[in-house]
Amino acid sequence: MVKTHAVKHRTIGACGVALLMMAASASANNVEVVNAKAEKQRANWTVHVTLKHGDTGWDHYADAWRIVTEGGSELGKRTLHHPHIKEQPFTRSLANISIPPGTEFVYIEAHDNVHGWAKQRYKLKLR
Repeated sequence: MVKTHAVKHRTIGACGVALLMMAASASANNVEVVNAKAEKQRANWTVHVTLKHGDTGWDHYADAWRIVTEGGSELGKRTLHHPHIKEQPFTRSLANISIPPGTEFVYIEAHDNVHGWAKQRYKLKLR
């Protein structure tokens, strides 16, 4: 009886550790677009995007964001070449983006090098 109890305790302990590891991984999993701003520059646009992600180093960091139409057509992509461990949230810009005339909204999508494109889409109104 005592051995069975000890085995159950170890199993529960191992499951608890696994759940904690999954929760920690999930916090670094989702790249969040926390803000975005668009500025008209003559015929094109400049977009400033603020991201938040639990970058842990070169093995797991937010590595890109893109601007897409409502239908998903990519209008521009900003590659992020290194982790931003101590700089969270952080803002990066992309200039000379051609957006079709009459477009009222674009969407910002973010990417990390482990989980790919996040499900969140940030709706950005163009002024």
